[in-house]
Amino acid sequence: MKRILLPLTLVLAVSAQAQITNNTKAKVDPKNNKVSNPVVEKPTAPKPKLMTREELRACIDQQEANSAEAAAIKNEQNAYKANAEALKAEKATVEAGEAELGKKISAVKAEKEGILAEHAAIAAEASKLKKEELKARNEAYLKRTTDFNAMFEGVKTADAEQAAKRKAFSDKVDALDVQFKGIEERTEKHFDANDKWKAECSNKAYDENDEKAVRKEKAAGK
Repeated sequence: MKRILLPLTLVLAVSAQAQITNNTKAKVDPKNNKVSNPVVEKPTAPKPKLMTREELRACIDQQEANSAEAAAIKNEQNAYKANAEALKAEKATVEAGEAELGKKISAVKAEKEGILAEHAAIAAEASKLKKEELKARNEAYLKRTTDFNAMFEGVKTADAEQAAKRKAFSDKVDALDVQFKGIEERTEKHFDANDKWKAECSNKAYDENDEKAVRKEKAAGK
C-alpha cells in the first residue's frame, strides 16, 4: 500500500501538468507552479466589403442628381405659389367684370321693357293725340330705340370681352391644376430615387482615396 501512495505535493504537480497539457492557452507561473485563467481570444469582426470605385461614382452621381432635383422641385413649387397668387388677383378682376356686365344686362332688359311699354302707350293713345304731339312722341320713341340698339351692341361687346377674360382665367386654372399634378408626380419620383439611393448607397463602406479620385475626376469634367 505504501508504494502506490504518492505524496500530496507530487499529486498536485501532476495535476497541474495535466492542466497545462490539456489547455494550451493556460499560463503557468514558474515561481509557484500555479495555473492562471486561460486567455480567451475574441473573434475579429470581418472587414466590411468596400464599394468599388464605379459603384461609389454611381452613388455620388445619384446623390448629386437627387439634390439637383430637390432644388428644381422647390423652384417649381415657388412658381406654382406665384401663379396661384396671380390667379387670386385675376379672379377678383373677373368677378368684378361679371358684376359690371350683370348691371349692364339688367339695364338693357329694363330699357327694352320701357320701350315696349312706350310703344303700347303710343298705339293706345294715338287716336286721341294731336298730329304734332303724336309726331313728337314717335320721334322720341324712335330716338329711344336707336339709343337702345347702341346700348345693346355695347353690352354684346362687353359680354364678348368678358367671355374672353372668363375663358382665359379658366384656362389658367386648368394649367395650374396640371402644374400641381406634375409637381406631385415629380415629388413622388424624387422620393423613390432617394429611397433607392439609401438602399444602395447609404451606410456602405468605401475607400476615401476612391472618393477623392472620383470627385477630382468630376471636377475636371470627366
